[in-house]
Amino acid sequence: MEGKGREVIVIRDLKKYYGRSRGVEKVNLMVREGEIFGFLGPNGAGKTTTIRTMLDYIRPTSGSIRVLGRDPVKEGAEVRREIGYLPSDFSMEWRMTALKYLRFLLGMMEYSGRNRIEEMAERFELDLDKRIKDFSRGNRQKVGLVSAFMHYPQLLIMDEPTTGLDPLMQQEFYRLVLEEKKRGATVFLSSHILSEVDAVCDRVGVIREGELVAVETIDRFKEKTGQLMKVRFESMPDTRVFEQIDGISDVKRLEDETLQLTVFSNVDAVVKELAKHTIKRLSFEETSMEHVFLKYYGKQEIRNSTKKEVVP
Repeated sequence: MEGKGREVIVIRDLKKYYGRSRGVEKVNLMVREGEIFGFLGPNGAGKTTTIRTMLDYIRPTSGSIRVLGRDPVKEGAEVRREIGYLPSDFSMEWRMTALKYLRFLLGMMEYSGRNRIEEMAERFELDLDKRIKDFSRGNRQKVGLVSAFMHYPQLLIMDEPTTGLDPLMQQEFYRLVLEEKKRGATVFLSSHILSEVDAVCDRVGVIREGELVAVETIDRFKEKTGQLMKVRFESMPDTRVFEQIDGISDVKRLEDETLQLTVFSNVDAVVKELAKHTIKRLSFEETSMEHVFLKYYGKQEIRNSTKKEVVP
C-alpha cells in the first residue's frame, strides 16, 4: 500500500494518559485510501483508546491526528459525519424498532442522501420491525453493523465488529468489507481475533501495552506468526526429525500420540515427513494472541493481556 492513495488516517506521536494510567503512547500510524487495516492486540493494549482519540470522543495527552484530512479536535463533528463507526460497546435506544433507531441515527448525522438500511438488514438477516429490547446479543450487533455501513461512508472504523455473530454472519461481514474496499472505502478494523484480520486485511498494526510495536503486510505477518499444527499418529514417531526441519518450532509431544508444532514455512518438508507415518488426525488451530507476541517479539513478555483497557 505504500505510495498508493491519499492518506486517510495519520497519527503522529500519539499519547493518552488517564491520570497516571496509561492509555496509549508512541503510536505512529498511517492508513491510505482503499486499504483494509487491521489493528491487532489483546484486551487492554490500547486499541479502543486509539480509536476514540481518532473520533474526538477523548482528547490526546499529546501528539496529532488527521482523519480524512481533518483535525478531529477542531472538526470532530465533520469527521464523524463521513465515518461509519461501530464501537465495541455499542449502545442503543432499546424501546425503538431497529428501523426507527437507524433512521434516528441518520437524522442525528444530518444525512439526507440515499441509504441502504433495507439492503444491509437483508444481508444480515435483521428484522427491522422488531424492537431492539427484544433482540439477542448477536442481533444487536447486526444493528450496529447496519448503522456503520448504511450511509456509504468514506471510512469505516470498527472495534471488535464480529462480537456475538454466528459463523455465517461473520463470513457475510467479511464479504461486505471486501466489497467496501472495491468501492474505494477505507476500513480500520480493530480486533483481537487473528483469523478475522487474516480474512480481509491488507496490513496489520500490532499494539502492545499502549505502544504500536509493528506494522506489517498481512503476508509478512503470517510468516512471522506461523500456524499451530496438531497431528495424532497411530504410533508416535521420533520427534527429533521434526525439530530438525527448517521453518518449524515448538515441537511438543502431547497425550494420545499427538504431536504439536508451529509451522512458519517449509510446509512441503513437513508433509513429506508426515507421509512416512500413519496419521489418525491432523488439524490446524488459530494461533493465540499470547503466541503471536511471544513469537513475534521473542523475549518480550506478555503482561496484562486480559486486563480491561482504561477508558472514560
